[in-house]
Amino acid sequence: MAAATKIGIMDGAYFVGRGEILSWINATLQLNLTKIEEAASGAVQCQMMDMIRPGLVPMHKVNFEAKSEYDMIQNYKILQEAFAKLKIEKHIEVNKLVKGRPLDNLEFLQWLKRYCDSVNGGIKNENYNPVERRSKGGRGPRGYQRSSKSLVANNSANCDLMKDASHNISSPRARQVHATPNVDNTREQIQELTDKIADIKLSMDTMEKERDFYFAKLRDIEILSQSPELEHLPMTKAIRKILYAAETKDSDSFDEAEELPSESSPDNTGSVDGDEDPNEITE
Repeated sequence: MAAATKIGIMDGAYFVGRGEILSWINATLQLNLTKIEEAASGAVQCQMMDMIRPGLVPMHKVNFEAKSEYDMIQNYKILQEAFAKLKIEKHIEVNKLVKGRPLDNLEFLQWLKRYCDSVNGGIKNENYNPVERRSKGGRGPRGYQRSSKSLVANNSANCDLMKDASHNISSPRARQVHATPNVDNTREQIQELTDKIADIKLSMDTMEKERDFYFAKLRDIEILSQSPELEHLPMTKAIRKILYAAETKDSDSFDEAEELPSESSPDNTGSVDGDEDPNEITE
């Protein structure tokens, strides 16, 4: 569990996709979220902690209807108190999360999923009723209070509407009803394209973060190779040769760099430019 609270930025947990995170939240808490931003209020995170640690979170204080940043911050305070009780060393960047930016909220939810999976081997608490627990708050919006019964009722109502439409298929009104599927299909296509754009943006943000990560590593190597103590060493020259190659496919630069260390020690004794063997004992 301790390892899950200190996972690094390149850990596999941060490569879990948006769709998988949303499916996990919806299946676990019986919700119907369609966007990562819908979890920006912190209420979902509070209930996840309530599920894995029953009784830890005062659900009557959690505001599932939070819209303003002030109300969202109150939820995150409750979450931070739960972390403190469990001695979880995880900094919550509240100022970023309440802005509703997808990438920031996705990263936090990716971490949360990793933590939940580390508790009891990720086994779901079968005795936990998420809909009932949300009702403890008293400030849950209709979307969060949705239960399986209401979904069945909605489906039955839709079936009744379709039956009524089939009886009046010859009327102008019926033709209008049958024309709506085209509009619904268009909306579905728009939503699908919007989701694809969101996925592409998240992928780009992830790749940019990887790029910055590896660039910082190369920059550290460059600075180290420029230090007075190391800059004259053959290995350092070889590294700089590779770093400053004009193109990655420039094989000549790599071959030249590979030859530099070997040229400095033709007798393979470890001595450079006629220096004495450091292992030799002199009297």
